[in-house]
Amino acid sequence: MKKTLIFLACMAATMTVSAQEADSTVFKGYLYNKEFDVYMRINFYDADVIISWQEVYGALPGYLSKSDNNYCWIVTEASVNGKTALLEMVNDSGSDDLTATLTQENDSVYTLRHRSGSVMKVPEKGKWKKLPSTLTFQRRKTKK
Repeated sequence: MKKTLIFLACMAATMTVSAQEADSTVFKGYLYNKEFDVYMRINFYDADVIISWQEVYGALPGYLSKSDNNYCWIVTEASVNGKTALLEMVNDSGSDDLTATLTQENDSVYTLRHRSGSVMKVPEKGKWKKLPSTLTFQRRKTKK
């Protein structure tokens, strides 16, 4: 009986560790929205994302940018709760900020929802383009 209890306790501990390891990749990687040509590079666990053209900001939880320019929205804080992360974001000039959530819908689909603060805009052909309050992203292995 004692061996059975020890075995069950070990199995439960192993399953808990495996679940935690699997979850540590939910908010890590490259996400892309084809309709608006925007992407997110994120690692909410280690906060080790460097914006290649803005190294002065140092390591961050992530950022959202447009594929054809260097403007970005920086994720300054990210708190993960299961399949949803609460984000604090600021544009790279520091003039606008907002709160949003990023939710994993399934293995490859994520939804970014604006909650409060400034409207998210990105430059497009010399003008500002407002992004919708809800954006759907696809997980990709690498930037294309």
